Amino acid sequence: MTTSTPQSPSATSLSAAKRSMYCGEPRANNVGETLVLKGWVHLRRDHGGLVFIDLRDRTGLVQLRIDPDHVSGDGMAQAHHLRYEYCIAVRGQVVRRPEGSENPRLDTGAVEIVVADLEILAPSKPLPFQIDEWSPDTGEEIRLRYRFLDLRRPEMQRNFLMRHKLYTATRNAMNAMGFLEFETPILGKATPEGARDFLVPSRLSPGEFYALPQSPQLFKQLLMVSGYDRYYQIARCFRDEDLRANRQPEFTQIDVEMSFVDQDDVIEAMEALVAAIWRECLGEELPLPLPRMDYHEAMEKYGSDKPDLRFGLEIQDLSGVLAGSGFKVFDSILEKGGTVRALCVPGKAEAFSNSELRPDSKFSQNITRETGIKNYAWFKVNAEGKLESSIAKFLTEETLASICAHVGGKPGDVLFLVAGPEKKVVLDGIGRLRLKIGRENGFIDEAVAAGRKWAFTWVVDFPLFEYNPDEKRFEPLHHPFTSPHPGDLHLLDQEGAALDQIRSVAYDLALNGEEIGGGSIRIHRQDVQEKIFRAIGISDEAAREKFGFLLDALQYGAPPHGGLAFGFDRLLMLLLGEDNIRAVIPFPKTQTGTDLLTGAPSQVPAASLKELSIKTDVKKKEEKG
Repeated sequence: MTTSTPQSPSATSLSAAKRSMYCGEPRANNVGETLVLKGWVHLRRDHGGLVFIDLRDRTGLVQLRIDPDHVSGDGMAQAHHLRYEYCIAVRGQVVRRPEGSENPRLDTGAVEIVVADLEILAPSKPLPFQIDEWSPDTGEEIRLRYRFLDLRRPEMQRNFLMRHKLYTATRNAMNAMGFLEFETPILGKATPEGARDFLVPSRLSPGEFYALPQSPQLFKQLLMVSGYDRYYQIARCFRDEDLRANRQPEFTQIDVEMSFVDQDDVIEAMEALVAAIWRECLGEELPLPLPRMDYHEAMEKYGSDKPDLRFGLEIQDLSGVLAGSGFKVFDSILEKGGTVRALCVPGKAEAFSNSELRPDSKFSQNITRETGIKNYAWFKVNAEGKLESSIAKFLTEETLASICAHVGGKPGDVLFLVAGPEKKVVLDGIGRLRLKIGRENGFIDEAVAAGRKWAFTWVVDFPLFEYNPDEKRFEPLHHPFTSPHPGDLHLLDQEGAALDQIRSVAYDLALNGEEIGGGSIRIHRQDVQEKIFRAIGISDEAAREKFGFLLDALQYGAPPHGGLAFGFDRLLMLLLGEDNIRAVIPFPKTQTGTDLLTGAPSQVPAASLKELSIKTDVKKKEEKG
């Protein structure tokens, strides 16, 4: 007799029996053995008198054969009753599959299990989406709502087995290099570190709040002062900022700090870590040392401080070539100190029709939306090697020839020109355009096919400050604890514009157009730290209030120190070739910061708010009937 409920366990039931191995482990050398296996029904093929089941767990699949000649009790009836994602246990003998029926796609494909005993441990309701026949059309909203089912998919299991590998490879490498693993507080003090803090009200101190850490930055510096000269932590971090494909409000960092080191020491240690990760997780050897690039070179050539170097398309400066060209648009911009930058896209003129390049075309509108470029000019290089464009008539033959020669244009190439009064804005826009063209016109695919799958580069010598025109003041480009370049320390004592000339001892590691890690040598002298605070508009009193504990520590023999943090989730995303960080976080939030599985964030009872001395004017949501 069949039943839709689990059978009651007994002393001899399969539910009480220990598994012999995982579903993905039986091999030809196990033939003849009797095994106990437990898992989920991934696929069922019912041939009337014979039932085949693909049984799945996190290690893979194995085929079960259930027939009336071998299965005991009501096992055959139970087998006909099985449905997708029923949780079952079986006992049976490993046999070779009949010749010609092997499945080379499975590690277990040479064998099958002839089932003697079967027990349903737990039934399953009809699924909101199929796990065995995955469709990319299944909406992310429903997958996140039923994340516990989404995580059963083999593709997702692959991701989280790799996440475990990354944890293990990191710890093994760091321990081998003499680093000590620490934990730092989750409930801390609100400090300005570049993003909004998540705040936690204190019941014991009414009206006061803890802040969740944006990073362990200050605590790891304190550990250096305390003499623990090699620290690491796989740290949980929290930032209340707008979300996107590679960003979540809570995320994980591989956080590192070292004492008595310079930039080269930190980079050497971190390259050893990255090489160990690639070796352990992917079985690949990375050539060390990794290349380095000056920040200004990265911005001038690629329009980004995290350049994608899998392909070329370097940005070129046409400001000198077009100065005094007689074309009013360019002349007016250049006369005011602006710039004109260009991309020469080789052999792709036919990929862009003239109508597609019109300002009102869908292509141009997409450029504006994705890059921020509102207007651009274009040229095509014809068979005679001359430039053609709707604006060519406004330029002399000599100027057109100079443009073509400057960018190295050849027949079949297409040129994109972007002009503007602010160099930073122009470089950012044309850098985004470079990535769009590289992605959509096969340059990245061609690079990967040619073996240029991983393009690492360190970006070094960042500016210490950047000017915020809205606030009308300078701000740290990274954070206020980054050390100025020793050769530029004297500029801290000068007024005004000298601040934008100060270099920092900061370094980021970029991979395929993503920043995977960033760090710096820190300030270890109290007088220098106070000068930095003053330069960014933090008074001595405010600095003492916000960072008094750090300033105190710097008075007690603080060693020179520096470190780096890798974005663990972003690193994993790249290792797996995923394009969204939510695919590598077990229980992620949506782009609006919502957890669709649990319903967080949610309102709490008025009594809980009263305990915390909090009042809110947000009306309570109506309860759903």
